[in-house]
Amino acid sequence: MTTAHPATTHTPRGTRLPRTARRAQLLGAARDVFVVNGYHTASMDDIADRAGVSKPVLYQHFPGKLDLYLALLDASIDSLVAAVEEALASNVDNKLRVAATMQAYFDFVADETGAFRLVFESDLTSEPAVRERVDRVQQECAERVSAVIAEDAGLNDAQSHLLAVGLTGLAQVTARYWMTAGSGIPKDVAVGLVSSLSWRGISNFPRTGI
Repeated sequence: MTTAHPATTHTPRGTRLPRTARRAQLLGAARDVFVVNGYHTASMDDIADRAGVSKPVLYQHFPGKLDLYLALLDASIDSLVAAVEEALASNVDNKLRVAATMQAYFDFVADETGAFRLVFESDLTSEPAVRERVDRVQQECAERVSAVIAEDAGLNDAQSHLLAVGLTGLAQVTARYWMTAGSGIPKDVAVGLVSSLSWRGISNFPRTGI
């Protein structure tokens, strides 16, 4: 169930863009190249060609390949954390919150850019800066879920965090499995199955004080 990655929109070589627009363009080109080739095989030449710019233009924005990779990784991580936050804030019904959180993970891995591969399947986890970011996305998503569990179920921080790690870990692993080997299960069906499994577990810790 792999998804073809769309070509990054090019601008004619030599076209001047505002700095923020150029940076976004370069990140999009880099994402395409890194997702397809991995970090070690990708080159700054490949990325410049993909973006339709000269290497000096690329280096004006990013001093090196690792700087570019880390910037792209940060953007992808921030996107997933924001999606989880939005899912948790979308409803006060915890069953629906669970479903929305599972949906956020499945939407992230199903995004046609393939950015999830940089976060969850990086070939550069031996690099401390990359490892720190991969750990950060897991930690931050679990922290968001943990805060809701602690508030609603009255569990202490350690207990809430353990359950949150279980829920987010389940979401991540099943979403990635579905994306790569889901045997044709439609996304909405997959989300429903995993949401039901998650809810059957976490609903054993009902809200306190109601």
